[in-house]
Amino acid sequence: MTKLMEWLFGGFLFVGAWSALLFNPTDLKIIDEYRLCVLLLPVIVVGLFGIYAASVVLWRVFTFNNCEEAAKELQKEIQEAREDLKRKGFIFDEQLT
Repeated sequence: MTKLMEWLFGGFLFVGAWSALLFNPTDLKIIDEYRLCVLLLPVIVVGLFGIYAASVVLWRVFTFNNCEEAAKELQKEIQEAREDLKRKGFIFDEQLT
């Protein structure tokens, strides 16, 4: 199952449960007492999802690792490629390096 299908499935489950609460086919009194909360439930869920998404993004930004050895290896490969190109006759513009 793709991620899109998982999200659609979850969305349909939520809409089904929310519509069941909204229309109250069993005439439960507690649902009538909290009618405003039932009406605002999608807004609350979207707000909570936004807070969750922002916290995940911030956490991953704060815990992002620097790869010093990978950077050194990449610089070495760039230098080797420059030397190889110089041997083949390529002329570098030294202002850009």
